[in-house]
Amino acid sequence: MNAPLVDAALTGADTATPVLGAHGLSFAHAGVGTVFDGISLAIRRREIVALLGSSGCGKSTLLRVLAGLEKPATGEVRFLGQPQAAPHPRSALVFQQPSLLPWLRLADNVGFGLDFAHQPRAGKDALKARIAAAIEAVGLAGREAAYPAQLSGGMAQRAALARALAREPELLFADEPFSALDAITRAEMQALLVDVVHRWHSAVLLVTHDIDEAILVADRILLMGGRPGHLVQEWTVDIPRNREDHPDGVAGLRLAILAALRHASP
Repeated sequence: MNAPLVDAALTGADTATPVLGAHGLSFAHAGVGTVFDGISLAIRRREIVALLGSSGCGKSTLLRVLAGLEKPATGEVRFLGQPQAAPHPRSALVFQQPSLLPWLRLADNVGFGLDFAHQPRAGKDALKARIAAAIEAVGLAGREAAYPAQLSGGMAQRAALARALAREPELLFADEPFSALDAITRAEMQALLVDVVHRWHSAVLLVTHDIDEAILVADRILLMGGRPGHLVQEWTVDIPRNREDHPDGVAGLRLAILAALRHASP
């Protein structure tokens, strides 16, 4: 089954408009001080952007602000050209833990929330088709009746990705979604993410501290560093896929990122 494609006319945005744009963002925690400051960025359609940085630089907090889960102290976030005041129904999130509801079967977990008030209205048959397409896209067809306890860690994370895809997102926010997986499963999930989002015409903001993951997955890498955190440097990754077949290009970019990361460390 082919995944549904998002028609720009249905979103009210033209293809030249970034899915997400942010300008002059800062954020502070009471008693902690400023977490990040002066953040401006844009994410285009069908683009995978990796937000890379060492622990504590504020990248997960920035993702939450960009996703509408936290309010910035200054600056503005625009989703599909419109100011964003709350999580947008055409965005979805995937976190490190799949957070599946243990009493629901896989298909019900994937469809959970699709009938909430803030989601676009759709008929019962249309929702079932979206759920089935998402499950097939992540390679879990045939496991629809399984409970979370019957799934491996990799399968559970695939289910979490399917749950996000069932929302037909314009933008997928992913906060270190594969860091708890073993190396082989993680590599499979990285390849799956690239394949699925390109077929579904979604954009992705991937938060990671893994340089190799950023290089293998992203079309563009943003390096965040310092305290308070700020964007230090940006790379467009023009290494052909599959990037494992181009070790010299990968090694050269890794060295450049490592040098910039060391320079950015407080």
